[in-house]
Amino acid sequence: MEGGVVKKFLYVNRRAPYGSIYALESLEVVLIGAAFEQDVSLLFVDDGVYQLKKGQDTSGVEMKNFSPTYNALGDYDVNKIYVDQESLEKRNLTTDDLMALTYEDEDDDYAEKPSIRVISRDEVADLMEEQDVVLSF
Repeated sequence: MEGGVVKKFLYVNRRAPYGSIYALESLEVVLIGAAFEQDVSLLFVDDGVYQLKKGQDTSGVEMKNFSPTYNALGDYDVNKIYVDQESLEKRNLTTDDLMALTYEDEDDDYAEKPSIRVISRDEVADLMEEQDVVLSF
């Protein structure tokens, strides 16, 4: 926070969840930022959409499956999670293939609401333009 102004941070996730450290590092940085009350948004594009795929099995890659940690995002008030529609389509995925991430809306009597919003490429560009800081992983 600079001079009482909350900056908007967008974390862009472009890589598959396993095979490199990028996806896990992004998630850790997001949780740290949220703990310090940053205005955090996440965007999943390209192979990054696989990070949100439900039913991940890491037994063949000898890495810990960290995907359940995404379920904690709502507890940190991280509820602006965007997925690029074109990236889903190119990988033959739909929203039914993604984890059901939710948050409790304080302004609506703590009703549980979905955190994930699928957006078009044009909306991706608009989202990036609205941010103060964009970090790509």
